[in-house]
Amino acid sequence: MTPPPAATDAASVPAVPAHIVALALALLLGLQPVVTDLYLPALPQLARDFDAPMTATQLTMSALILAFGVAQLVWGPVADRWGRRPVLLASLSLLTLASVGATLAPTIGVLVAWRAAQGAAMAAAVVCGRAMVRDLYEPHHGAHVMSKGLSGLGLIALAGPLLGGVLAAWGGWRSALAAVTLVVAVVLVFVWRRLPETNHRRNPQATRIGPLARTAVAVLRHRTFIAWSALVAATYGGLFTVLASSSFVYIDVLGLSPAAYGVALGSGSIAYMAGTFVCRRWLQRHGLTGAVRRGAAVTLAGGLSMAAFAAAGVEAVWAVLVPQWLFAFGHGIHQPCGQTGAVGPFPHAAGVASALAGFVLALTAFVVGLWLGVALDDTVRPMAYTLAFWSVVTAVVGWTLVQRHGVPAAAALRTA
Repeated sequence: MTPPPAATDAASVPAVPAHIVALALALLLGLQPVVTDLYLPALPQLARDFDAPMTATQLTMSALILAFGVAQLVWGPVADRWGRRPVLLASLSLLTLASVGATLAPTIGVLVAWRAAQGAAMAAAVVCGRAMVRDLYEPHHGAHVMSKGLSGLGLIALAGPLLGGVLAAWGGWRSALAAVTLVVAVVLVFVWRRLPETNHRRNPQATRIGPLARTAVAVLRHRTFIAWSALVAATYGGLFTVLASSSFVYIDVLGLSPAAYGVALGSGSIAYMAGTFVCRRWLQRHGLTGAVRRGAAVTLAGGLSMAAFAAAGVEAVWAVLVPQWLFAFGHGIHQPCGQTGAVGPFPHAAGVASALAGFVLALTAFVVGLWLGVALDDTVRPMAYTLAFWSVVTAVVGWTLVQRHGVPAAAALRTA
C-alpha cells in the first residue's frame, strides 16, 4: 500500500501575488461565458443560415457542455498528477485550434463537432482554476478569493453578449466565433507569461486507475461534496436555461434586435456581479452556509416570479428581465460558495473533486439543453417554467443539504 502524499497546508504553498490569482481566475473561469455567451445573439441567425432545426441549433450548446463535463474527469486527475500549468498550456492551445475550426465550419454538423472540441479543451481551464484556489487557500478564504475572481468573470460575461450582439449585426455568427478565438489566444499568452505553477503537492498516483477510482468514490460519497456540487449544478441549471433559450425568447418572441438582446443578457451579468460583492460581505458576517441560505431566497424569487408572469400571459421584456436579474444575483452568491465548498475537503485531490463537480454541473446543463430543444415554442413559458424549476431545486438544496453538511472538513482519502 502506497502512503498518501505528506499533508501540506495551503498556507505552506509558495505565495502567488493576489492580483495574479484574481486575474487568472477571472480569465480562466471567464472562458466559459466567452465560449458559450458571445455567440448567443447570433443563434437565430445561425439557425437560418444553416436552415437547421431547433434541436440541431441547441446541440451547438449541448454538445459543448457535455464534452466540457466529460473532459473534466480526465483533466482533473492529470492536473493533480502533472500540475496546473502544463495542463493549461496544452488545453488552451487546443481550445484556440478548436475555435478556429468552429469559425470556419461549413455545416451545422461540423460546427457541432468543433463546439464539442471547444468544450473538451475549455474543461481544463475551469478545473485548474477551481483547483488552483484550493492549492493556495483554505476553504473560507478561498470562497472570498473565488468571489473576487467571479466578479471579474461577471465583467467578461457582461461584455460577451454586448460584443456578440454588435458582431452578429455586423458580420454574422462567424465574426462572433472569430472573437472567441482571439480571446482564447490572449488567455493562452497570459498563462504562458504570468501564471506560475500552484500545485506543489502533486500526487503521482492520481492517474492510476485503482487509486483514481477509490479517490473518486470517496469524493462522491462525501456529504459535503454532495451538498455543494448539488447546489452548483442546480443554480447552473437555471443559468443555462437562460443562456440556451433567452436569444429565441428575446429576439423571436419579444422582438428585440440582436444588439438589444446583447444588452438584455449582459445586464444580467451586472446583477451577477452585485451578487458576488454581496457574497463577500455575507461570507464575513454569516459564513458559507449563511450566505447561501440568504441567497436562496433571492434565487427562488427570480424563478417563481418569471413563471408567474408567464402563467398570467404577460409577455413583455421587463417580465423576463427583472426575474432574470434576481436569479443572476442569487447565482453570484451560490457559485463562489459552491465551487470552493465542493473541493474544500480534498486538499490532495482538488483536481478530481473539481472535475466531478464540474461533470455533475455539465450533465445537468446538457439535459436542460436537450429539454429546451424540444420544449421551446413561440412563448416565454418553456424558459420561465424551466427556470422556476431550477430555482426551487436550488433553494431546497441551499436550505437543507448545504445547511446540514456544508461546513468543509478535510477528508482522509486512501490513494492506494
